[in-house]
Amino acid sequence: MRLKISHRTTYSYERPVAYGLQELRLTPKSRPSQRVHSWDVSVQGGNKELEFDDHHMNHVALLSFDGDGHEISIICSGEVETFDTTGVIGKHAGFAPLWYFEQPTDLTRAGNLTRKLTKGLLSEIDDPLARLHALSARVLDNVAYMIGHTGIQTSAEDALAAGRGVCQDHAHVFLAAARALGVPARYVSGYLMLNDTDEQDASHAWVEAHVDGIGWVGFDVSNGISPDERYVRVATGLDYREAAPISGLRMGDHGQETLAVDIQVQQQ
Repeated sequence: MRLKISHRTTYSYERPVAYGLQELRLTPKSRPSQRVHSWDVSVQGGNKELEFDDHHMNHVALLSFDGDGHEISIICSGEVETFDTTGVIGKHAGFAPLWYFEQPTDLTRAGNLTRKLTKGLLSEIDDPLARLHALSARVLDNVAYMIGHTGIQTSAEDALAAGRGVCQDHAHVFLAAARALGVPARYVSGYLMLNDTDEQDASHAWVEAHVDGIGWVGFDVSNGISPDERYVRVATGLDYREAAPISGLRMGDHGQETLAVDIQVQQQ
């Protein structure tokens, strides 16, 4: 499947920002599940300072902005050919060793609720792949998909306590539980072509777990499936903070900030 993607993020400020710095992880790479035919990231109201690949092999662009402007826009567009690999990405590669993906973070630290979620999985299910599918189903059963109740600071334990959340929360709960079971797992940010609309106001998130003899395997907890040809992988990390499409800091009294996101994912 060949997908055409357009992604525009606009930050508007009540007053000019004295100085701002942002990291952009918005460039997909060719992998077994996808081939990038074209991709461009442009900025209005700011300057690209440098570009590099981080320890997860994400392509990162560093952006600065200051002065009299009240608005900055980041525009991505391109075409990606995707393949249905039933969620299998393949063998591990990159700078970070596998054991690194077993480390908890502030957002994915297992607590009593996480341990309750994983109870019986090791003893009742022998097959590791089936066990992870069962875990994905348990996460969705315990955290109903519902927007407006969690944020980027919500941890896995917080989401389990609330019993509701979005794809980011589903990913964090799965990561906390998988790592508690001794399984390397990572967060994935990217795009998903929806069946009922071309326009979206947010990117998507899912997870990948490493299974011996298979490699990395994807799980979209929110939709209860493994990623297929409708998915485009962009960045990975231990949690949202390491794979966020845009993250950064601002200095000075800029007043109220308004964020607008417009994403279109269409089949060519």
